[in-house]
Amino acid sequence: MTQKLNSTLIISIALVILFIAAACAGCTSSSQGAKSTAAATTAVPTESILVFSGAGLKAPMEDAGKAFTQKYGIGVQYSYGGSGVLITQMNLTHKGDVFIPGSTNEWKTAKAQGLVDSYQLVAYHVPVIVVQKGNPKNIATLKDFAQPGMKIALGDVDATAIGKAGAKMFKKLNITADVEKNVVTRTPTINELVTIMNAGQADAALLTLDNVKTDKMDMIEIPLTVNEVLITPIGMTTFTQNSDAAAKFVAFVASDEGKAIFAKHGFPIYPDPVYANVQP
Repeated sequence: MTQKLNSTLIISIALVILFIAAACAGCTSSSQGAKSTAAATTAVPTESILVFSGAGLKAPMEDAGKAFTQKYGIGVQYSYGGSGVLITQMNLTHKGDVFIPGSTNEWKTAKAQGLVDSYQLVAYHVPVIVVQKGNPKNIATLKDFAQPGMKIALGDVDATAIGKAGAKMFKKLNITADVEKNVVTRTPTINELVTIMNAGQADAALLTLDNVKTDKMDMIEIPLTVNEVLITPIGMTTFTQNSDAAAKFVAFVASDEGKAIFAKHGFPIYPDPVYANVQP
């Protein structure tokens, strides 16, 4: 009986270990993807880089990584998150090769901490108002975020570029205190704001143009006189151990080929005369 119990216990422990290993496998993202039968003859990259990327940039960055790997034979792995979280990760680990946050504001924060240096500019993150389909609350401008009884969803000011942009716009309009009374949630990434709006849990939110799903929500543009348009930079970390591959990736993403991937995902690409007055 004891031997049978011991065997059962060993099998149970083994299953738990396998479950944990499988779960952890999903913690990071790789542009290489799973091998298929058709791709079985494709060589597995022997070299790879780690890119710290804003969560809102995931769609174009996944495509950029695949195109880069196909072109140069260098694998790309990603750590996605709010820029504040990514900067903390870089500080703690000092491992990784490239940083691409939602805006140059986050880049300046990382540079002040010695984590990055120079960058190239890729695309614009253009804040917009999103409301529930049909706009049942008749929201027309940012000032309507201050109306009593509104349910507003915003990005975390310390963690997201869209959170910081919203705070600046509300301050311009002198409505910060009234808006804050209506905030039902602040999220650590912009992706969660999309989920909240899709679920009907807020009347309105601030997203960027590239994250708008017009089949599920309505969009209202913010005048450039008020808007805080963001520019997405990319550059190497100061602690990269693979500077040649990192430099190639930065150059690729900032090239016409890389920018075209961002355009495909709804980003206005840099430079654009419409946003000529926007400063990095």
